[in-house]
Amino acid sequence: MLKAIAKPFGVLLGWLYGLTGSYGLSIIAFGIVVNLILLPFMMKSKRSMMQTTRLQPRIKELERRHEGNRQKLNEEMQKLYREEKINPMSGCLWSLIPFPILLALYEVVRSPLTSMMRVPAELLAEGGLIYEKLLALGFPFEEYTGRAAYYIQIHEAKFISGNFSEFAGISDNLVPVDFSFLGLDLSATPNWKIFDFDWSDKAVWLPALLLFMVPIISTGFSYLSMYVSMKMTPQETDPNNPAAATSKNMMMIMPLMSLWIGFIMPAAMGIYWIVNSIAGIIRDFVLTKIYTKQLDKLDAERIERERLRDLELEEKRIRTEQLRAEGITQDKNTSRKKLQSSARQAEEERIAAIRREERQKKRERLGIVEEEVPDSQVGNRRYARGRAYVADRFGTVSEEIEKTIPEDISDEILDDAADDTAED
Repeated sequence: MLKAIAKPFGVLLGWLYGLTGSYGLSIIAFGIVVNLILLPFMMKSKRSMMQTTRLQPRIKELERRHEGNRQKLNEEMQKLYREEKINPMSGCLWSLIPFPILLALYEVVRSPLTSMMRVPAELLAEGGLIYEKLLALGFPFEEYTGRAAYYIQIHEAKFISGNFSEFAGISDNLVPVDFSFLGLDLSATPNWKIFDFDWSDKAVWLPALLLFMVPIISTGFSYLSMYVSMKMTPQETDPNNPAAATSKNMMMIMPLMSLWIGFIMPAAMGIYWIVNSIAGIIRDFVLTKIYTKQLDKLDAERIERERLRDLELEEKRIRTEQLRAEGITQDKNTSRKKLQSSARQAEEERIAAIRREERQKKRERLGIVEEEVPDSQVGNRRYARGRAYVADRFGTVSEEIEKTIPEDISDEILDDAADDTAED
């Protein structure tokens, strides 16, 4: 898995080495290119972290308002994150991307032949052409056992570079590699046991001291990068807050990790870490300036929207109180359409009441006595049409039929029926 991830980075480092002709410069260029590739992700992470930090006062207000109701608090916080379009975890997730790249670079640095030069592994295996040539030229394979075997390709590459003419024609991918940079052997692992140096010979202790300084410098820049990042993005300062404790711990853990890595891996890794830290400082400084202006503008717009909304609500409240004080139940600001609808409904109810009264009078003239039956009743089911059913609310079928008969004829029929009843 790691080798598969390392393959494109090995190709990139090999191309940069061919372009610069210096292993140290290619490592520096590699760090710059990787940071440029990761810039969109780091931008997203930085913006998310700054937005989350700006939400802290509003989150504290929610915590105060919903104290003791954890479920409601979580719902309100999720709603707030949705409204602001923030994923609180995205800032942490994107910031973890450099670690797989660091591991991939470690694989490239420790195996330059297969990763950077893309030499087939079978040529380096026992019985392969390169292996046999190395063995014939006296390469000490027996010295590289245990942990030293992890870095055997570095020493093989240095041996091949010193005897490159002997390996000509074995593989077109083979190229001589010079691991020296500013007096440093970037393929060597720094030794932290400074008191064990041979201080009598400058040619021995000076390169060892320079290598020793690489992890120290990388640790210093790592701490500075964390410090600048936290200063540029104000964090929670409450010591009882878990986020504040985590930030403080990370500020110590990351530099210590840089120090540890610097003393257990080749110096090339320390150079990359220094470049990465410097790039992080520049990135944080620039992005903070840009996003501070953008987020300040967004906050100002949000505050203005909330002010206008509160002002509108206050105006409605004052208007309602004034209407109540004046004894007015109808708001003057009610829309014309709503007023017309209310008037039409009242008129329909008035006409329906008149028609019911007229029919009742005609029935009385005919001597028709009906048992009082609710409009909602059907047969013996008293509330078949529902308790609130009103038969004449929107007119009935009988009314529609009556509309088709001229009013004078309808009244004449009912009057004749009433006269006949009186004669009997």
